[in-house]
Amino acid sequence: MTPILYGHPFSSYCQKVLIALYENATPFEFRVLGPDAPEAAAELAALWPLKRFPVLHDCGQTVIEASIIIEHLGLHHPGPVALLPADPVAALDVRTMDRVFDLYVMTPMQKFVFDALRPADQRDPHGVADAKAGLDTIYRWLDARLAGREWAAGGSFSLADCAAAPALFYADWVHRIDPAFANLIAYRQRLLARPSFARAVDEARPFRGLFPLGAPDRD
Repeated sequence: MTPILYGHPFSSYCQKVLIALYENATPFEFRVLGPDAPEAAAELAALWPLKRFPVLHDCGQTVIEASIIIEHLGLHHPGPVALLPADPVAALDVRTMDRVFDLYVMTPMQKFVFDALRPADQRDPHGVADAKAGLDTIYRWLDARLAGREWAAGGSFSLADCAAAPALFYADWVHRIDPAFANLIAYRQRLLARPSFARAVDEARPFRGLFPLGAPDRD
């Protein structure tokens, strides 16, 4: 049975899963959510009442959360690119970096976006300032961490890079990476050049008008 992915091409967490699917050329059906596809939304709600996406329906299972979906794909639809190392110590480093990008890059990035979607009188400038400071701190840490590394967890593209690509892509839109962080900027460029992520970026390009802060004319 072909896996079915529920999500949207412009969603950062959906892109994280799409990268994994494209890395291994895994066949799947993409049920794109939107106002013109109410049936897909109804299917998603029946599978996962919280209606958060991405959600994968595969092998009779409903799989939620992007990182878990990618691990599920590795178990049930393995391909030439092993996104989680077999060695448990190496896998722990990959999972750690995956959490770093989700929690400390993606989450503060989303603070900017969600705040921009609020009515003007309900915005949270203090929260946005905290998110900005958090991004500056993690940018500095990542720049040091990536010294001498091609990919987030070393020499092999992994689950951590699936997380890093959309996180850094959108984070740099809302709060530019300081030019002093040359390692991090070069890593972001390597991610953009990776065919799997380049494909996800191109597929999301028609939806850039949805970005509430205005998508920059780059990338």
